[in-house]
Amino acid sequence: MRDRRGRALGRARAGHGRTTATGRLGAVTLAAVVVMGLGGGPPGRQDLAAEPAGTADAAGAFRSASGAAGGAYAFAEGAQRVDGAVSTADAVRLETGHTYRSVLPVSGKAYYRLELDAASNTYVSATAVPPAGRAASVVDGVKVSVQDGDGRSCDVDTASFGAAGSSHPVAAWAVREISPKRSLCKEPGTYYITVERADPDGTGSSSPGPWELELTTASEPPLERTGATSAPPEWNSAPPRPVAGEPERRAGGAGFARATSLGEGVWRDDIRPGQTLFYKVPVDWGRQLHVTAELGSSDPGGRGYVAAALDLDLYNPARGHVADVGVGYGGSQKSRALAPLPPVAHANRHDAVGRVRAVRFAGAYYLVAHLTTKVADRFGDGPVPLTLRVGLSGAAQDGPGYVGEAVPRDVFTVTEEDREAAAEGTAAGDDTAMRALAVGGIGGGSALLVGLGVWVLAARRQGSFRSG
Repeated sequence: MRDRRGRALGRARAGHGRTTATGRLGAVTLAAVVVMGLGGGPPGRQDLAAEPAGTADAAGAFRSASGAAGGAYAFAEGAQRVDGAVSTADAVRLETGHTYRSVLPVSGKAYYRLELDAASNTYVSATAVPPAGRAASVVDGVKVSVQDGDGRSCDVDTASFGAAGSSHPVAAWAVREISPKRSLCKEPGTYYITVERADPDGTGSSSPGPWELELTTASEPPLERTGATSAPPEWNSAPPRPVAGEPERRAGGAGFARATSLGEGVWRDDIRPGQTLFYKVPVDWGRQLHVTAELGSSDPGGRGYVAAALDLDLYNPARGHVADVGVGYGGSQKSRALAPLPPVAHANRHDAVGRVRAVRFAGAYYLVAHLTTKVADRFGDGPVPLTLRVGLSGAAQDGPGYVGEAVPRDVFTVTEEDREAAAEGTAAGDDTAMRALAVGGIGGGSALLVGLGVWVLAARRQGSFRSG
């Protein structure tokens, strides 16, 4: 069982993708994509109204509403909407490796279902997305657990807003792990995910309505050979000197799925009060990640000091919390580094320290930066300079030798595409979007324009039919 609430009370927990000019034809093509994507067909065919948030259907499922909370967060493209049930009897099944979008009720638990084998480790992460830009209770947030068919807990985790006292996306994870040290949750069969507010009574909460929710699941295959049953005894825990050099501009993304890739270097962005920025760093087996966050000086007209101004959180490839750091701010430059992390190793999962245990696989490690709304009270609502100094030490090593593939594939590895994205600073999905715009050059644009023409023609014919 893991609970970060106590730590959050003591201190802070801790989309802007690049735009490419494609010329006039590209702009027209993009307009065609937007119009066709929003309409989905000729006018008059969109007759499905969204149900109000907070209602329950006859089956007991908590119904989603498309407009609920957190409009600034970039959810995973194509994420399927599902309803969290009020009972395990009506829980909808989630497929491992998929990303879902749901709603977190004000009170009570939302239930989902998994069908699991007897060999793989399964990771579930719930990202709560409350309305942005509001003050929040330090103990509120999201709580997620995995339970077996008899109601026994496999794992539970809580993520809170912490001392920053500012609502922003927070993620908690729970694990169904096959381990000789665990006597429960080894059998194949039906398991249940429960998600709820960390502060279900809402004491001190300024966000009484439902929140949007993003759910991800991942499966880790077993090892070919029995691995180590204890964590590596020694690793270099001495904090290195922060990475130096000329900062390079990298605009952060607006969600996990749209996180901007970073490699080793010094990266510069601007962050406004209440804003949350997402980045990801590919970290291979055997490599050690070092991160320092720095807030730059601002307009001297501001006064006072905000003790928990910046909240920087680090999440692993399964969106499990690894570490955090809070940076206080009084208008002059301040910097803080994440606590030292070990080299990425499969055996880290056996360590007693949470941040070491979480660095258990290679892949994309996410940096999530949030600037509290309290900064605006003392220094205005303008942007504050943010610098991230990212260091990677140690040589990349081969993986531990899995039997089969992880789901999603490559989630626990670093690919050549990941390295290229880190070098170029692209966000997830950027490459796909540009291909949609520029496939075949003029030919691709022409094809989309033809599609738009068919759509317009259909609309005109429909209008003629009605007028006749």
